Amino acid sequence: MNQTTPPDAYDRHVLARMADFFTLDGLPWPRRLWDIGSLLALEELHEAGAWERQHVLSTAAVDWQRGELSRIVGPDVGLGAKDLRREVTALLKSPLPDPSPARRRLLELIHHARPGYMRRWATAAALPEADRPRPERLARMVAAHLLDLGYDATYLLNWAEGLSRRDATATGVLDAAVALDEAPPKGFAVLAAFASSPEQSIAQKQSAWLDAREVSAWLTARGHSPAGLRGGGGFLFHVVARDPYGAAAQVRLLLDRLVARSSYLRSARDGIKPHERMWVDGHPTAIPIASPARGADLVSLVKEEHLYQVDGTRSLIDDALELAAPINRGAVGPAVAGAWAAVESLLSHPDDPRPEGAGKAVAADRLAAIIACAWPRAELTALAHHHRPVPPDALAQEIKSCTTNRDRSHVVAAALVDGHSLVFAKKKTQAARVDSDRAAMERMRAVLAEPRKSLAEATKTFTIAMRRLYRMRNIVLHGGSTQSVAMDAALRIAAPLLGAGLDRLTHGLLTEGIEPLALAARAEIALQLVNGETGLSVVDLLGPRLGPARTSP
Repeated sequence: MNQTTPPDAYDRHVLARMADFFTLDGLPWPRRLWDIGSLLALEELHEAGAWERQHVLSTAAVDWQRGELSRIVGPDVGLGAKDLRREVTALLKSPLPDPSPARRRLLELIHHARPGYMRRWATAAALPEADRPRPERLARMVAAHLLDLGYDATYLLNWAEGLSRRDATATGVLDAAVALDEAPPKGFAVLAAFASSPEQSIAQKQSAWLDAREVSAWLTARGHSPAGLRGGGGFLFHVVARDPYGAAAQVRLLLDRLVARSSYLRSARDGIKPHERMWVDGHPTAIPIASPARGADLVSLVKEEHLYQVDGTRSLIDDALELAAPINRGAVGPAVAGAWAAVESLLSHPDDPRPEGAGKAVAADRLAAIIACAWPRAELTALAHHHRPVPPDALAQEIKSCTTNRDRSHVVAAALVDGHSLVFAKKKTQAARVDSDRAAMERMRAVLAEPRKSLAEATKTFTIAMRRLYRMRNIVLHGGSTQSVAMDAALRIAAPLLGAGLDRLTHGLLTEGIEPLALAARAEIALQLVNGETGLSVVDLLGPRLGPARTSP
């Protein structure tokens, strides 16, 4: 695809945000993808009917899910402009029990909506400037849909970066996305070698088994070096996936099952040990066996110097952090169960009101409020550190003179309210980050212009993500299954948000001694009072009430 003109700000915004959404390592949580696509959400609702019939999910939980989904899919142009959208929204107005005619109709509508979904978004992106979707929404919907299809984030990041190098316009990006949407899954051969394989005589009876000599020959024939491999043999798995990284991800799950089984051996308790790399036939480089971290980061443990502080006392936070530890790289079941256990232990109370069938969902709502309140400060702080004009301007000098991130955030917020634009590094190697920063600056302008509206929308998005995690926990623990259609997506979305929430809860307890439930109450009140008669700024939503900062919007 050749572009004859450089992309404009709209195009760069779309590409930068899509690259953000596909970045797995090192991206701060405020810039990650916060939701799943509409089609997967409809599939999840269809599936929920079966879990409701088995009493794994309550009727109240499924009704809440249906109500929120109705609000989300209404403006989704990928669901059509008239007939299709009308049928979907009409179905979502009433319960969809299993079995029922309405639930069967929902499944048929999903089948009708899937073909052409991305083409409808491509048509919208090609409209005149005044009519096309906002770049943030376009990027979110396209990225979520491609991830939900099963494309691996690493593959999609390489794809997006390639489009960026060719200066693709938004229309070009959508044309490329249509091609991905319509491409069928493919078969892949993936070699997983073992450093240790006890009871190898059993493995040799499997048709996929390769001994050490065959492993070496397979690698050499495909231009890979077998150096460093020691005689454990391996399996040549055949899987169907969207891309090589997705094929490797499937094999990781198979290896997890093998490792889990080998842990039950009476001898050789260390069990099966896969080699640190695997190889996908036709892919030029080896792919790590270790799965990428899901992005739950707690920076306060380092900033407050508590990473190594483990004495004889334990707090609720200590227990919660241990419970949630599998969220980054653990298997799906322990990750979901441990993450929700941490949330519930910190943010529920025996005296909480219990609406019929709501269970402990109030803990999800409280965490969502905390995350929403943390969002503006986190983004404004990053923008303050990235504002680097050459030579330094007055704003840069004022930021440099600040001694706290609170003050820096207030200075940046005031500048944005006054209509100033920040200037970010222009090194060629940082072009993608510059566009990401610019997109973040525009989001913060919107928050500062209408803080209650913007924060209410963010809170709702975070609530949906956290309640989805709660539903997944019930499916794992009460349904005994990790096979929900939205299980992987739920973890992908929830992990960075959970990390952000736990980080704020940890910071509050370490620096101020404020308990989790008290911090949640502070967040809930702040969302109602922001930008009102008390003068509460978006910068100070989670902090104790203090005097005004040096500069305040």
